[in-house]
Amino acid sequence: MDLGITGKVAVVTGGSKGIGNAIANTLASEGADLAICARSAGPLEEAAEEIEAEHGVECFAKTADFTERDDVAAFVDSVADHYGGIDIFVNNAGSAPGGLLENLDEDDWYKALDLKLMGHVRGATEAMPHLVESEGVLVNLVGNDGTKPSPGELAPGAANAGDINMTEALAKQYGREGVRVNAVNPGPVATGRWDYLVEIMAEEQGLTFDQAMEVAENSIPLGRICEPQEVANVVTFLASEQASFVNGGVIDVDGGQEKALLEFDTIRAASENLD
Repeated sequence: MDLGITGKVAVVTGGSKGIGNAIANTLASEGADLAICARSAGPLEEAAEEIEAEHGVECFAKTADFTERDDVAAFVDSVADHYGGIDIFVNNAGSAPGGLLENLDEDDWYKALDLKLMGHVRGATEAMPHLVESEGVLVNLVGNDGTKPSPGELAPGAANAGDINMTEALAKQYGREGVRVNAVNPGPVATGRWDYLVEIMAEEQGLTFDQAMEVAENSIPLGRICEPQEVANVVTFLASEQASFVNGGVIDVDGGQEKALLEFDTIRAASENLD
């Protein structure tokens, strides 16, 4: 199936590792030229070189901190200047500290909202004029906490719910200008960040790492953790011409996870930057 991505310019924020890197590679495998960003220069440059070598496309890389509006604007402008426009923009960068209400201070809430919600807002705001010009696609990587609330993931859930609301509103506004806007909600995905979360859960609940992982797996009817490639496949489809009538969609990629079966009550959040 021809996805109609060949020759498109695709931007993936947080594209050096994890889900973002899988998305960037999958878009590149379909013939898109890439632009990726992250906060750490070393892994970012290495990822760009690997994408170019593996897929024979160009991959523009620039460091950017999505908690800083000027950084976001400089990154998006540099991509548009380099390629002459932007066709696909994937808002992927961002994480949020989790924890129960009594364990969250105001800094935790501000961190969650600043990066996971406002980071996506900044990316969408800066990218949208270019997407209107190209009649392009915006895909927001959000997370199933926004639709499946959990007491131990209050701040991520609030930020993700805001992202979903923004996605649906932008789809209504900019669909009339030819821009499709959709969201993808992963559950647990086998990345370095997920392993870190499982380590925290194991320590605070007195479990081994394997036991904590089993708890997580048991919350998913499919009985396993998602692979980054499985998320990337859905994002790439949404970015493609094959999804030409999908607008305002919010698609869970979580294996049907039942959050009530996931003992996250004592998890403190991964507030470290792992993109």
